Amino acid sequence: MRTFNIITSRENPLIKLVAALQVSSEKRKRNGLFVLEGLRICKDACDNGIRFDKLIVSDAAAEKYAADTEKFSLISDECYKIPDSLFKKISDTKTPQGIIAVAKMPALGSYGIDKNGKYIALENVADPSNLGAVSRTAEALGVNGIILSSDGCDPYSPKALRASMGTLLRVPVFVTESFAETLKSTGLKRYACVVDKTAESIKEQSFENGSVVMIGNEANGLTDSAKQSADVLVTIPMTGRAESLNAAAAAAIAMWEMMK
Repeated sequence: MRTFNIITSRENPLIKLVAALQVSSEKRKRNGLFVLEGLRICKDACDNGIRFDKLIVSDAAAEKYAADTEKFSLISDECYKIPDSLFKKISDTKTPQGIIAVAKMPALGSYGIDKNGKYIALENVADPSNLGAVSRTAEALGVNGIILSSDGCDPYSPKALRASMGTLLRVPVFVTESFAETLKSTGLKRYACVVDKTAESIKEQSFENGSVVMIGNEANGLTDSAKQSADVLVTIPMTGRAESLNAAAAAAIAMWEMMK
């Protein structure tokens, strides 16, 4: 059985680090670390071969989830046990289960994009709930990966990870600072999904292997540079008075059309 180091002070550097990682994308990027909180997502990470840099459990969780805690400790470089009251100080949830793992953030460049694959690309999508929903749909439909612009929400934020129910740990994610240029360089055929009656219907596209559909920001849609980089402008035909769809809903329809 692994030995767990005991921390009791909220001034401990590790406690301060975890608290910062929970709330700051900048801190996560600077340290190359992100937080996994809760039994289910830690199990998902474990099952997907993610090794933990640090494992932190509360006194109560160490007893309640003894078998899981022991399993997680075997893939952790360092293990810590802290009082329940201190755990609440670093938790991102209202009713914490008492388990936190800190893991190294994978490299998030465009390297590894398959020119024969099918991808969904999100430009400046800001809501973690939308990213989580898109990732779940992408996994369900067999999309090869998600390409994100770096000015959108952080895929390793606690809210995004929770909303994805672990799928962001399984579906390949690529983050780029040059969205339009990166998509051009992949060799994929680029479809820009827009609200424009003059654009081609998404239902009429063949979507051969080597395709990517671009979805824009919730409020403003795709930028001009993204639209100009596209091979085809496509739109989702709508009836009624709705002028546009939620980003996650638009992405779901686009992925369904691409993968069917």
